[in-house]
Amino acid sequence: MSHMFVPGPVDVAPEVLAAQAKPMLPHRSKEFEEIFRRTEAKAKQLFFTEGIVFQFSGSGSALQEAGIRNFVQESVLACVNGAFSQRWSEVAATNGKKVDLLEVEWGQAISPDVLADALKQKHYEAVTIVHNETSTGVMNPIKELAAVVHEVSPDTLILVDAVSSLGGARIEMDAWGLDWLLTSSQKCLALPPGLALASPSERAMKKAETVENRGWYLDVLRMNKHRMKDSTPATPVMPLIYALDVQLDRILAEGLDNRFARHQQMAECVNDWAEAHGMTNFAAKGCRSHTVVTINNERGINISELNKFLLQRGMRISNGYGKLKEKTFRIATMGETTMQDVDALLTAMDEYLAK
Repeated sequence: MSHMFVPGPVDVAPEVLAAQAKPMLPHRSKEFEEIFRRTEAKAKQLFFTEGIVFQFSGSGSALQEAGIRNFVQESVLACVNGAFSQRWSEVAATNGKKVDLLEVEWGQAISPDVLADALKQKHYEAVTIVHNETSTGVMNPIKELAAVVHEVSPDTLILVDAVSSLGGARIEMDAWGLDWLLTSSQKCLALPPGLALASPSERAMKKAETVENRGWYLDVLRMNKHRMKDSTPATPVMPLIYALDVQLDRILAEGLDNRFARHQQMAECVNDWAEAHGMTNFAAKGCRSHTVVTINNERGINISELNKFLLQRGMRISNGYGKLKEKTFRIATMGETTMQDVDALLTAMDEYLAK
């Protein structure tokens, strides 16, 4: 069986793929509304929330934009330590917001102390943080960062992108006091791309009422008005919601703690393999991702040639992202991937390196 070790899209279980082939329903029908209500109820467990979970037809990037358009009238602090946090700052700037950057070196995490200092200098309506930087393999300490925001600037909203971590690592929306937590279908949730999920806090929804020019498609107040009727403002991507219904059952049957532990163990295994082969993790110790390992290419491996070799065995990994291309390579440990899959990949990579 083929297996992708790229950080999204990931492999999808056959029964989840098959769920998409169910007959279409009118999206305003009682039958579809029942499925929609059911998927939200299950998704709340993933988000560790008693609140709202939106099911949005679009990518995670769309919900980055929704966070900016709905919860920021003017000023935002963007925490930047990789390509996707940089993108969120650009999303804010291109939507006409005043954006200050809190930048740290790629490979490092945003530290609570550095964030506290920035919040003491100036007041912001919101702070944007990417929990898991897919480009660098860094996992930011969201719980600690959120605590700092609540302490130093209590009315600043905390907007969190968990595109490549939610469902693969524990993120507690309610307990940690997050205000906008978003993810995509094609990473740890192991669904096809095209669906995004997000949860807003009550205070974020109240803030949205005061923000002008929220747009139409991304307006959370409009989304919520329809959600309360078990629907969406525009036609949803129904096949993916069918698939979500099946996949959430599978995720909850595995058990969230078991799933989180599996992701972490696989990442540690890949990290140990790299070190045993004279290569280091690009991410600093103490902030390494559980879902994607970014490895410094100290052995000068030709990633394209390696992937040609791996493809003959039905596998593939990912080159470094953006400015890290060729300098690093990435092995994703997310979704339906098992330790057995990881062992098979690392054995194949050993074969390649021995050539």
